[in-house]
Order: sequence, then C-alpha cells, then structure tokens
Amino acid sequence: MRLLLSETGSPAPGTDVDDAALREAYAAPADRAWLRVNFVASLDGAVTGADGRSGSINTPADFRVFSVLRQLADVVVVGAGTVRAEGYPALRDEDPEAPVLAVVSNRGELPPTVAAMTSPRGAALLITCESASSSNVSAAREVLGDDHVVVVGKETVDLRAARAALEDRGFRSILSEGGPSLFGTMLSAGVVDEVDLTWAPTLVGGEHGRITSGPDLDVALTPMLLLEEDGTVLSRWRVDH
Repeated sequence: MRLLLSETGSPAPGTDVDDAALREAYAAPADRAWLRVNFVASLDGAVTGADGRSGSINTPADFRVFSVLRQLADVVVVGAGTVRAEGYPALRDEDPEAPVLAVVSNRGELPPTVAAMTSPRGAALLITCESASSSNVSAAREVLGDDHVVVVGKETVDLRAARAALEDRGFRSILSEGGPSLFGTMLSAGVVDEVDLTWAPTLVGGEHGRITSGPDLDVALTPMLLLEEDGTVLSRWRVDH
C-alpha cells in the first residue's frame, strides 16, 4: 500500500505502508473519545454492488483497512438493517481485541444474529428509544440482559446521548459502519469526528444508495490521509465541527 498524502507530511509520499505503519496512520487521538465512520463506495458512488451488499465492492486493500479499524475500535455502532443485510461474522470470533457490537434501532428490533455476537470485551448492545415497541425491547432484554439495552431519546434514538452512554461505558474509540441512514443522522447530530472512505476501482450503475441518506447536509471535511493499492484509493477525513 502506497502513501499519497499525510496530514503530518511524514512519511514522504510514495512510501510503502506496512501493517504497523497502517495502524499508526489510522490511530485515533489519545487524549479524547473519537467517533469515526467507515464506508466503501464504487467510483460512481454506489455503497453496494449488484447483490445489495458492500462485500461485493470490497477489495483486498479495503479489507486490510477495515480490519485495522476493527482492531483499533472498542465498539462498532451499526444500524439494525445493516446488521441484517451484512451479517457481521467478523464480530463473532475469539480475538481478544474484537470490539463490542452496538446495534441502533428506533423500533427496538434486535437482529436474530446478534445474540451470538459476544466479544471477549462483552455482550452486544441494543441502542433504542422510548417509542420503540415494548415487545421488541422486552425480547432484546431477555437476549442481551437489561444492562445491554440502552434507551436514549423519545421518538428516535438521541445519538448525542447514545455516544455519551458509550463513552460512559469506557468506549473511547467508536467505529460506525453505517448504514447510510444512520450515517446521515449522525452527521446531522454532530457526533462524527472522522470519515474513512474507500473508493473501489469499479462502476456498478443501477439505483444503489450512497454513503449517506436522509435530509440535506452541509458538512465540511479536511483530508488527513490518502493511500492507494492496485487502483483502490483509501482516505481519512476529519469533520470540521
């Protein structure tokens, strides 16, 4: 993997980046909690391939960074629909560094696969709101335990309160992997510190979604890092609050 741009100016552009250097390049600030969002997209902006999943536009370079971000994270925050669509098998392994999964659902629906997603750091979490179905929330409490169901917000999940609740649990490095609706809402709520975006060297056409959905946004970003491998371009952007 080749470095194209670094905010720090070091190492020099054109330098090959090994795994240790990649971890350092993507390290979050040590002096504060940090929430980043990671996506892959085709060159024409699609967030999924023909099968409706992001995996069909992944590349080896993207998977390498995806794995590093998982290793650096304490918790992965994902919308319930994305969990159902993508499966999230990587959170079921025995790696002691595997992050906790936190599923966001306004309806309080816990995807059936989540019960098996207990990391060595703890059981999965459901983040929901007061208007969620009481039967859904009760079912989630039976599966996960009362302490692993976080209720924040009235009609919809209050993402500022959700982030604060995660930080209160000691989760300093927070990674979200979408989906687009959750990402758009997070940006609107002002809780995102960083966006990590991979451009896969492919065009898919069709009517696929983008990395954000929902109301219009006007969010400025500053480039922090740019890498390339076999045509895949990987970027790291800081949100200008």
